[in-house]
Amino acid sequence: MLFNSVSFAIFLPIVFILYWSSTNRSLRFQNILLLISSYFFYASWDWRFLFLLVFSTSLDYFTGIKIYEALNRKKRLFWLWLSIIINIGFLGAFKYYNFFASSFAEGLSLLGFKANLSSLQVILPVGISFYTFHGLSYVLDLYKKKIKPERDFITYSVFVSFFPLLVAGPIERATHLLPQLRMKREFNYSKATDGLRQILWGLFKKIVIADNCAGYANTIFNNSIEFNGSTVLIGALFFTVQIYCDFSGYSDIALGTARLFNIELLRNFAFPYFSRDIAEFWRRWHISLSSWFKDYLYIPLGGSKGNTWMKIRNTFIIFLVSGFWHGANWTFIIWGLLNALYIMPSIVFNTHRNNIDIVAKGKQLPSVRDFLSIALTFSLTVLAWIFFRAATVHDAFSILSKIFSSSLFMIPHFPGIRNTVPILLMTGIFFLIEWFGREQQYPLANLGIKWNRPLRYSMYYAILIAIFWFGGQEQQFIYFQF
Repeated sequence: MLFNSVSFAIFLPIVFILYWSSTNRSLRFQNILLLISSYFFYASWDWRFLFLLVFSTSLDYFTGIKIYEALNRKKRLFWLWLSIIINIGFLGAFKYYNFFASSFAEGLSLLGFKANLSSLQVILPVGISFYTFHGLSYVLDLYKKKIKPERDFITYSVFVSFFPLLVAGPIERATHLLPQLRMKREFNYSKATDGLRQILWGLFKKIVIADNCAGYANTIFNNSIEFNGSTVLIGALFFTVQIYCDFSGYSDIALGTARLFNIELLRNFAFPYFSRDIAEFWRRWHISLSSWFKDYLYIPLGGSKGNTWMKIRNTFIIFLVSGFWHGANWTFIIWGLLNALYIMPSIVFNTHRNNIDIVAKGKQLPSVRDFLSIALTFSLTVLAWIFFRAATVHDAFSILSKIFSSSLFMIPHFPGIRNTVPILLMTGIFFLIEWFGREQQYPLANLGIKWNRPLRYSMYYAILIAIFWFGGQEQQFIYFQF
């Protein structure tokens, strides 16, 4: 079931009405309804993998209690590693087995040996990377004695499988979400209307911007050998806009949907394309994943406390793992390493926390220096996204070779180029709204709040009309594949 589908448009109001009409007096009924709804939401994709979700949930619930009750460190480590090995084992089998098998066979062939390793003909369970990380953060926090175990299985199951965040995040923490699930929620009109605004903005980003950019990006990337440098650069720009609006659009819908049930999820995006350096970009892009790697991998490795070599080593490990987390392909690994190279000067010269505040805070326009910094950071990001989107490493380098050639100055041309004017106009309007709303949690949070009601609702209806006008066939969210 997709957020941008008719089925979800029917599913969500039904759950909302049942939640507030029949469970308002009981915390347990609230959580039971959320759990049933979440399992139905997940099973609508493929009911067979629901058993894997339930098993993963049960594993971490059980090992979490054992970690907390263990009388010595040796036993606590045993239960911790049992959870980690089984969780990573399932993730590795579904997501990475074929990658390692094919890479190993290719390595042997280079040495003159032939290896016929069978591959697993299975589909990747949607959301497995996300709910696996939910469970791992829980048991790791228990091991570090940051939290106490959740004894109620229903409550813990909702923490893992709450349907707005189940398949593409944000990656929640037990310290943030579990306390909310232990308290009975009361209906909050202002939060609900705020949630609807964020859902509306998320749908606009996904359906109007991302899905329309996707058509052109796919055409150019899938046939890049036929196009000149200027055209493939435009394809890279289309994908840069697509992946941001697709993923952050999903996050907006997730956060807005959770708010309808008076639940707050972690923020996942903070206008990353307005960043002034790569370090700031990674503080603003997929925030829940970046902070997960920071807390559970980077800091345990020593973080930035060691010498320069240790800082460099830890940074490369983080980005290597981040790239590999996104997919079993060398393109993702190179994408991660490229970002590590981008961020390296700021690590070496200790300037990675120079840009903490919102750019041009309290101002309409950025300074010349900020504008140039944003432009440079955005350009580097576009080049890195080429590896993320390309089917193979060879394709990525082929595209880059065209961009850095004389054909970059040729007139771009691709099928449907004359039809891009409306989407380019909408994209321009989108980024203007994002810029002027960059000090908010999302652009529509306060936009038009002080306007009179007819004008404010005219804006909402205009966005809704654009969604139906530019919308077409339902398209899956990019991060479902991760």
